[in-house]
Amino acid sequence: MTDSPATPAARKVTLYRNGSVYTAADPFATAMLVDGDTVAWVGSEQAATSIADSSMDIVDLKGALLAPGFVDSHAHLTETGIALDSLRLGGVSSARELLDAVAGFCVSASSAGGTVLGHGWDETLWADPTLPSPEELERAAVGRKVYLSRVDVHSALVSPALAASAGLAGLDGVSAGSQVKRAAHTAARLAARHLPAAALRGYQQQALAEAAANGYVALAEMAAPHIGSVEDLRLAAAWNDGADAAPEILPYWGELATSQEHAQSILDGLGVSVLGLAGDLNIDGSIGSRTAALRADYSDAPGERGSLYLRVAEAAAHLAACSLLGIQAGFHVIGDAGLDAALDALDLAAAEVGEQRVRAAGHRFEHVELADADAIARLAKYSVTVSAQPGFDSAWGGAGKLYEQRLGSRHLRMNPFASFYAAGVPISFGSDSPVTPLRPWASVRACLQHSNPAEQISARAAFLGHTRAGWRAARYRNPMAGQLVPGAPASFAVWEVEELMVQVSDGRVQSWSTDPRARTPLLPALDTGTEPGCLLTVRDGRELFSSGALDA
Repeated sequence: MTDSPATPAARKVTLYRNGSVYTAADPFATAMLVDGDTVAWVGSEQAATSIADSSMDIVDLKGALLAPGFVDSHAHLTETGIALDSLRLGGVSSARELLDAVAGFCVSASSAGGTVLGHGWDETLWADPTLPSPEELERAAVGRKVYLSRVDVHSALVSPALAASAGLAGLDGVSAGSQVKRAAHTAARLAARHLPAAALRGYQQQALAEAAANGYVALAEMAAPHIGSVEDLRLAAAWNDGADAAPEILPYWGELATSQEHAQSILDGLGVSVLGLAGDLNIDGSIGSRTAALRADYSDAPGERGSLYLRVAEAAAHLAACSLLGIQAGFHVIGDAGLDAALDALDLAAAEVGEQRVRAAGHRFEHVELADADAIARLAKYSVTVSAQPGFDSAWGGAGKLYEQRLGSRHLRMNPFASFYAAGVPISFGSDSPVTPLRPWASVRACLQHSNPAEQISARAAFLGHTRAGWRAARYRNPMAGQLVPGAPASFAVWEVEELMVQVSDGRVQSWSTDPRARTPLLPALDTGTEPGCLLTVRDGRELFSSGALDA
């Protein structure tokens, strides 16, 4: 007698009820049934009572909001982990405070020797923006190597010990002071963060835990040779295959290709599948470090117009190569002159391989902060997705802030979200973590409260840009991702909220209503002064995070 085959383990079936479910299937839904990794049903409390049985796990939402999980369209795992675990400098207000923080860190019990890593200083918020000298950094760190990234991570303060070991002498971007930019910054960053695999994985794990605790079910990892190693990329992508439940990684590799054959050889050599040769392939730098390429001088630095890291011909060859392979290409581009170069490259690539092939590849540009109407129309022509960061405007937009300091009246053209939407440019949102924190509702609110009222968008548009649009920007294999309807992936988060409202667009005015007749799914009111609290995060039916508040 032969043994009978083992009975497959029954799939877990969970009924979430007694809450509010954000779904296009039913604006009044209060319950959702999950079968394995898939949404099986959404509906009313009365219907939930009729289908509930003893075979199901039943979770009482206790009035909480269950909504599609957030997707961060631009993040850096290892750098986020390092920023969470290293010297946090966002609160320092002077060079003296920064030096005191370094000195205190070096004598603390948590400092274990090696390079002093820190992140987040922003001299534009200081009364005196003078940066510490190399000698002052050396003394504060008692001779240790020091790497302290600016908030935008496009420049850093480095000590003489690190500068010497990284071979910075003579590189572009070295100054007489402690701040390094461009090639010198790349060399300093790679030297400071040359870490063993176990350390890299540990930092990534911290970043993923932070993301899950804030309702993220996926992050686009924008890896590139000037940021980290191929090993770092492989470790990030490996989270998708591991036994540990974690947000999904949408991996990109920002390496320049010169031809179709070269692009294929890059892909073949990675040892891991990526979604494209895109992301942080830099055409220019950042506004804060004055390395974003501008058409006219920086308002606070006459004669400076930033840096173009790629020639138009190089960018065009890259776009053409990726278009021929049918994969996404893309660039980090912030300034208007940088965007001009990227758009001219699109024109050249289209002339070489055909406009339709360029459009079909679904290329993406990261940031695209300074764009006029003509540039926006050209982006729409080529169906380029803009992956933007609302937290940038929240941090640096508005009167007297960084954008106005650096750009003068041009600051009103920064981050034109409403203009992108009006022109039909696909847009998705992210954090660029660790540049801005993994706080998705703060990012949604930043869209509603844009410093330029003409560029504000509705709560619904902002929420979709942070969820479903993130999957679309990555050309994700499942077109139903990012929504909670029968047959869609069971990837969601549950939120404790003070009040749920529906936002109705009224011209340029953002008006809120609690009237259920709007038949629009409800979102949290974001003007209460309190962020929604994440109670549970689930990806494909697997729990990533639980606060314990919904436990039976």
